[in-house]
Amino acid sequence: MKKRILATILAGMAAISLAGCGGGSETAATTAAATQAAGGSSDNGGAAAEVETTATSWAPSTTVSIVVPAGAGGNTDLSARVFAQYAKEMTGADFIVVNANGAAGSVAANQVLGSAADGHTFLYGHNLVNVANIAGVTDYNYTAFKLGPTFAKDPAQQLYVNSEKYADLNAFIEAAKAAPGQLKACTEVGAYTYYELLAFEKAAGIDLDLVDVGSNSDKIAAMLSGQVDLMPGAYINCKDYLAAGQFTCIGAPTEERYDLIADIPTLKEQGVDLVYPDCDFSFYFPADTSDDVIAFYENLVQQILADPAAAEAVANVDMMPYYLNSTDSAAHDEEIFNTIKGIADELAQ
Repeated sequence: MKKRILATILAGMAAISLAGCGGGSETAATTAAATQAAGGSSDNGGAAAEVETTATSWAPSTTVSIVVPAGAGGNTDLSARVFAQYAKEMTGADFIVVNANGAAGSVAANQVLGSAADGHTFLYGHNLVNVANIAGVTDYNYTAFKLGPTFAKDPAQQLYVNSEKYADLNAFIEAAKAAPGQLKACTEVGAYTYYELLAFEKAAGIDLDLVDVGSNSDKIAAMLSGQVDLMPGAYINCKDYLAAGQFTCIGAPTEERYDLIADIPTLKEQGVDLVYPDCDFSFYFPADTSDDVIAFYENLVQQILADPAAAEAVANVDMMPYYLNSTDSAAHDEEIFNTIKGIADELAQ
């Protein structure tokens, strides 16, 4: 009943927030983007490959605005600034990051949709336009945009518990089954992590009390104080607490282990069959943007990620350099949208 009631109020919410994603990769993974750009494997490894570019006559004629649906300082913002720095170095054009947080990313998305389709303004983010639509905040999803390339990947948010309370995944699940609906998990209702937790409940056969506690810093404070029992989190936000022994990561909802969290098992290998969409950071342009513009950015992203210094800069903000062309980016957004919408539709039943 709790989740059905929550589902009915999602359409009326106009100011929910998307959880920022974190994660990362060791330097060895920085060659993956260049390898995939040349048509090779996208696995985290392999030798760097030559960049394959597409002919285009377009280039920026004025400052390019990279609209970021997050505040300054997070890894969404920081990775956008990595792109801006190397894009300027390689083209001579000015690229600036415009922070436009609020309303589940729709403030930033609406700003881009209302911009000229001239290649000088684009949205940089992950999953946001899809989750906002599924939650009823907007009446559009990724199809309202023309997808450009994907620049970076962040693993799906891992699940963290207070180390003093729970030793591992089994201990948490046993405690949840012993007290149905009583263990608290922090999220933002209708956001990326909200649907992740719903999927985790189903896969683990448990019922949690999902509470909206606010920002990432608020979630961490709630965890440290013992107010909540479980937190989906990005590695960049949790690694210091892991190292200090305050947090334990009980699993990652990924298909396989990532280099950065190689010691953390996936949920699947522990018997909980859950794989949740990663955070793939892509470029979203106004729908009427020309193919020449898209080709320019595909070429530029490939060239940047093929530069070892640039790829390392992405890894240094705990993200994985990761290239998809515009066609593959759009296909992947469709897959992500359908996955999360399936979770939401099941909730509404």
